[in-house]
Amino acid sequence: MEKLVSINIKSDFGFLKKPDTNDPIYLTFNMLHKPSLLGILGAIIGEKGFQKHGEMPEYYRKLKGVKVSIAPLEENGKVYHENGNFSKTIIKYNNTTGLASEEEGGNLMVTEQALVAPAYKCWILLNLGNETEAKLYCYLKENKAEYLPYLGKNEFSLWWDNFEEYDYELFRPEGIFRIDSLFIKEIPVKDGKYETLFQLDISSTEGANYLYFERLPVRYEETKLFQYEYENFAFTNWQLKQNYKLPSEYTLYKLSSDEIIQLF
Repeated sequence: MEKLVSINIKSDFGFLKKPDTNDPIYLTFNMLHKPSLLGILGAIIGEKGFQKHGEMPEYYRKLKGVKVSIAPLEENGKVYHENGNFSKTIIKYNNTTGLASEEEGGNLMVTEQALVAPAYKCWILLNLGNETEAKLYCYLKENKAEYLPYLGKNEFSLWWDNFEEYDYELFRPEGIFRIDSLFIKEIPVKDGKYETLFQLDISSTEGANYLYFERLPVRYEETKLFQYEYENFAFTNWQLKQNYKLPSEYTLYKLSSDEIIQLF
């Protein structure tokens, strides 16, 4: 039996490191992405993380098939983001472990960009016939964890609240609609070209004022390097219209809360 649930994840700070940035500053993704969310869920139920070079971590092997949806959090009239963006700050510190630098003294000056008060709504589709996913369902509902989950770094601990369950059905876009989660805005076709999945409904602009884009990881390449695979995401309060028939892997769902989300 499948259950669709949601939780609200919050933290004082977060650091979701972009792997393609280094000197002079480490940059962070703005949105929580699926590989990071799976790591959080794995910590909650006590699954092991990265331990051996070239080996896929236990949590990812067990949870990679779980479909999720993510959005910057809005609850009870409070908006935790500004047009999809979270505030960021720069943190500077010295790594003096002796392992971070080959220079004399082993001291490394580190400059990082960090998210300030990030908060996300996360929908998770769980198969309760699967032992691992059933355990995750219980832990999320009972608000307990085996390991303290964190948002990118040990010192950035997180918490979750507002566990909810939903009835849901496939949503077949007809006419005008709004997607309440991040959604994949385009897919590759051929020869390096992409095709847009949705278009803005420019005839209906009341209350619509932003369109947010970010290229985010959706999974790990299952190779020894474990590099990210990416998709182009969008988040908006504009109404949309479908550009053409959605691929099955990017299905939309309508929830009993009347929200429309994309699970991936």
